[in-house]
Amino acid sequence: MERVKRKRKKKRPVLKWSLIILGLLFLSAIAYGAIVFQSLTSATNEMHEPIDREVSEKRMEEVRFEERDPFSVLLLGVDEREGDSGRSDTMIVMTVNPQTEETKLLSIPRDTYTNIEGRGMDKINHAYAFGGTELAMSTVENMLDIPIDYYVKVNMEGFKDIVDAVDGVTVNNGLEFEAGGYSYPLGELSLNGDEALAYARMRYEDPNGDFGRQERQRQVIQGIIREGASVNSLMNFQDIFQALGSNVKTNLTFNQLVDIQSKYRSAAGSVQQTTLDGGSGQYINDIYYYVVPDEKIAEVQEQLKAELALSSS
Repeated sequence: MERVKRKRKKKRPVLKWSLIILGLLFLSAIAYGAIVFQSLTSATNEMHEPIDREVSEKRMEEVRFEERDPFSVLLLGVDEREGDSGRSDTMIVMTVNPQTEETKLLSIPRDTYTNIEGRGMDKINHAYAFGGTELAMSTVENMLDIPIDYYVKVNMEGFKDIVDAVDGVTVNNGLEFEAGGYSYPLGELSLNGDEALAYARMRYEDPNGDFGRQERQRQVIQGIIREGASVNSLMNFQDIFQALGSNVKTNLTFNQLVDIQSKYRSAAGSVQQTTLDGGSGQYINDIYYYVVPDEKIAEVQEQLKAELALSSS
């Protein structure tokens, strides 16, 4: 009996310190989570930039995330420089459908010839310069005949800060070229912020023009998402949130972003990318435009309506 008692006495200090260590780890995890949550809340509050309209005119009722309604987002990459209102060099329509568990990205070439309310026929990327986010959204809505529910705007000048915050991105380059003082050989490349920005912006040396640039932009965006979701990025969360808060604006609120993360996660498993092709380059009054035939526009409209579970007009 004595021997058994002595063994128990030896085990108690070990058990005690184990519980203390586990308790400290638990408290540290709670504290870390609280810091992450506070930083995320602060970043999303800084990112939040509401617009005048609450519901698209092309919707009968607003999107209900609790019902897992399909919704759309206009992704804008805006070049905002001092003394210039800026233009949307990147325009991507994202549709999210949790029923089909699909997310689709439609890239719109910046030179696309379309009607801009109050301005007439012009390049679609001029809509942002004429009327900011609201006019860009309504112009895309009218061209595609679908509601644009939300927007996410990224300042391309600060784009490099986001890339650096996730410790760079990896892309698979299919075209050897030089841009911004950097050389980009074929194959897999690891890029820092400055290199990624020059890579995403290059257009004139690409035989595919704006379509080639759109592909590189999507590669960088996917690289940011991939790196941002990695375990290593957990240590850089403050830098990531600060970069996002400073360079990203959206009319989505913090609670809506939380709902999307929890209720639409399945749709992120299948991401398909397309572009508004089928058009041709034309000079109208000595200005270059990308002109898409009406039948191609109608085809894309029907596809997007199906993805958003909307009836055809």
